[in-house]
Parts: sequence; structure tokens; C-alpha cells
Amino acid sequence: MKYAIIIPDGCADEPLKALQGRTPLQAAQLPAMDALAAAGQVGLSNNTPAHLPAGSEVANLSLLGYDPDQYFTGRAPLEAAAQGISLGPHDWAIRCNLVTIAEQVMVDFTADHISTAEATELLAVAQSELAAAWPGPGTFRFIPGVSYRNLLIYRGTDADPPPFSQETRTTAPHDLTDLAINDDFPRGPGSWLLQQWMDASGELFRDLPVNQRRRQQGHRDATHLWLWGLGRTPQLPSFHSRFGVQGAMITAVDLLRGIAALVGWPRIEVPGATGYLDTDYAAKGAHAIAALESHDLICVHIEAPDEASHEGRHDAKISALEEIDRHIVAPLHRALADHGPYRILVSPDHPTPCSTKKHSHGMVPFLIAGSDLPADAASRYDEVSAAETGLRLEEGWDLMDLFFK
Repeated sequence: MKYAIIIPDGCADEPLKALQGRTPLQAAQLPAMDALAAAGQVGLSNNTPAHLPAGSEVANLSLLGYDPDQYFTGRAPLEAAAQGISLGPHDWAIRCNLVTIAEQVMVDFTADHISTAEATELLAVAQSELAAAWPGPGTFRFIPGVSYRNLLIYRGTDADPPPFSQETRTTAPHDLTDLAINDDFPRGPGSWLLQQWMDASGELFRDLPVNQRRRQQGHRDATHLWLWGLGRTPQLPSFHSRFGVQGAMITAVDLLRGIAALVGWPRIEVPGATGYLDTDYAAKGAHAIAALESHDLICVHIEAPDEASHEGRHDAKISALEEIDRHIVAPLHRALADHGPYRILVSPDHPTPCSTKKHSHGMVPFLIAGSDLPADAASRYDEVSAAETGLRLEEGWDLMDLFFK
């Protein structure tokens, strides 16, 4: 049997006045998803326990069958795994955004989608002026990633305890869009250092050539480092040992690349996949279809709906959903059926309402269809239809058991 999991990140939403009380899923034209909903099973699952962050790191672990209370240690270690960075017993990974802050307000958690080359230039300065001046114990190194998404790695020693602990608390910058940041700096062990470097970066970056060029080009400055999501590498059992199926991951986001690496999935890199609204949806669909020849399961993650929500753009979210339906869900479903017995799952990780521009806790709609599954009463794929079926998974990590049952 062949399997496909499609994750339209953050696509669950709330009714919007601008859409006459509909959600973006309800307003979008999604013939392929609706046909699967009518032929299969639709329900709700909760991937973000109330006591944990309502972020993609927790939600995607849940969605793929891993109880975050048992396996979640922080976001940054998952992204370190994506870059092949191994963490020792005394090491920590810290997520490092380049952001735009003005008058203590988070104006843009992406620094106007700064380029990778520009980010690398800024991090080189942070390395020489901040990390290199750290007197120890241990060492720090800034690691460029993609665009605004970067890492800070702490390498500890046997002789001295690390400056951080599981009690160190931080806030994701994408949850602070257009909000004051005064009460959202790191707290707990080692937070003084993170906050000191975040503050110092404002002065450090202000007049650097990269920001001068950005101003001349009409772009926002990358004003500060924002350090968050720290943790140690989790120990995840392989997906194959859990469910007896070998998968592969298609994504443009390091978080999902890292989860894939830790559960034993190869990553399939797709040219034109950007992790933003301009991603090449058709290329993702084509590579997913090709992957079915050599893998039992293909997982396709699409970040675009979440990015649209963070910008408060319901129109862009609807467009992204329609592109996913047309270029990924529809052709991948046809290809699965051509291979013989199959199952397909469509589910976001968490809600990201356009009204708040940030991730939230709460149920998300899922659909499961396949050659051996009976249909339930649903005829559409959206939040309301999913609620009406009565199929609810209070613990989202049970969804994989349902999918493979």
C-alpha cells in the first residue's frame, strides 16, 4: 500500500467578517480536497496540548504520531538536525531570527524576508562581536540557515554546567507580530545572556553596510537578533519502528527537515520550494509523485498558508490553499490510485488565524481517504464539516494510528 500525508501548515482558521463569516477553508475552491472528504473520513484533532507552545514544533511532532510530552525538547534542536548538526550531552541549540523591531514593537519577524546572503553577513558580525567575546565556559557559534531562520549553537564542557535549562523560557517572534515586546524577552536560567545579545544587536546592526543597502532598496532593516526555542536534541524512535512504513519528506522549512532526519526519513529537495507564498506548488506535487516509485509514504509540507496568516492576508491564504488543492492534492491522489491500494491524509499542524496573525491552540480538521475506507457523512473539507462528523482526537498523536489502522 502507498501512503501520502499533506500538511498545509496553519490552514485552520476562524470565521472572518471579510469572508461573510466563513473561514479561508470554507471560502476557497477546493474540489480535490472536497472530493476526498466526501469519499473518506473527516474529523478534528488537537495537536497542541494547552501546556505546550502552540507552535509547529509541537504540532508537527503530534501530527506525525509523537507525543510531545514525551519527545518535545525545543524547536531549535529540530532545526539543527536539519543541518546535520549533532548536539552532545552538554550542547544546546537556540533559534535565531533576524527581525525588525521599532519602538519596542515587533514590526516584522522575518526582517522583510531578508536574503540568506544578507543574513550570513549579519551573523558573521554577531559571531565576531558577541559570540567570540564570550569568556566561557563553552563556546557559541552563529549558524546561517535560510533567510531570517538561523541558529545559535552552544557547545558545553564536562567540567561546567550549561547556562541554560529546561526552565529557560522564550517567545516565538511570529507570535508577537505588531505587538509590544517588553514582556516577552527570555526568562529563566541563562536568559540574561540571550537578552543581552538581543539588545546589543540593535546597536551592532544599525549602521552596517547590509542595512544601509536595504534602506536604499526600500527594504526594512534587520534591526535585531531574536533568540528563542532553545533545547537539546530529542531521542525519537524511527517512524518505521513505530508504524512499519518508510517515508520521505518534502518541505522547504528546516523544522520539518529536522523532524524528518530524526525519525529516519530522507529529505527530497525541490527546486523552487521557498517556504513562502511564491513556492513552486507544481514542483512539489511532481516530486511527490516521483517519490512514490521508491517510497511507501511521501509527506508534503507546505508553509504558505501559515505565512499568509502571519501577514493577516486571508486572500493570500485562500490562494495558497487553492494552489495546494490543484497542484499537490489532486495529482498526488491520482498517482496514488494508479499504484493500487492507498491512503491519503490532509491535515494542518495547528490553527493560525488571520485575525491574530499567530499560532493558536485548538482543534484542526483532518481528512483520511483511501481505496479501503468507507465514507462518512462529510461532503466538504473545512472546520465546520469536520466538527459535524463527531470524530474527535483529543490527543493528536493518535491520528497516525487511525491513518494506518
